[in-house]
Amino acid sequence: MARLPYPDADRPELAALVGRIKRERGGRVLNLYRMLLHSPPLAEGWLGFLTSVRQQGVLAGRYRELAILRIAVINGARYEFVAHVPFALKEGLTQAQLDALAADRSPDGLTDADRAVLDYAEAMTRAVRVPDDVFARARARFSERELVELTVTVAAYNCVSRFLEALQVDHE
Repeated sequence: MARLPYPDADRPELAALVGRIKRERGGRVLNLYRMLLHSPPLAEGWLGFLTSVRQQGVLAGRYRELAILRIAVINGARYEFVAHVPFALKEGLTQAQLDALAADRSPDGLTDADRAVLDYAEAMTRAVRVPDDVFARARARFSERELVELTVTVAAYNCVSRFLEALQVDHE
């Protein structure tokens, strides 16, 4: 159960923001965004930032989703993991791979780039600093822009999982 009540998303002063959330997030206001509505400026900034991370970069969706799922497992953010399963499947990951990730195991059938992403996300999440060898493996597989986007994705989704878990946001 969430630690704070969810604000009423039907309040007139929130109409424009709620409309934007619905347009950019599949027609509904997820509990994550409902909780963020306690602070409309933060909800708006969060929406813009996470939309750019998820929808406006060049980093392949497969890598983005692998990173997000790894972060969710490390941080114990079940909401985040469950929310990203459909996106990961759409990006070509298999249910067996997702099951392995959820069980904190290395999935079969991953590429060297996939493994580099998982190791990069793990290093940033657990230790903040990325060891030289982990960075070198990612650098060998991704452009500078992709590396920046991967780094921002990992940072952003660590923020997401921490928000979800601190406030115990309920699953839909």
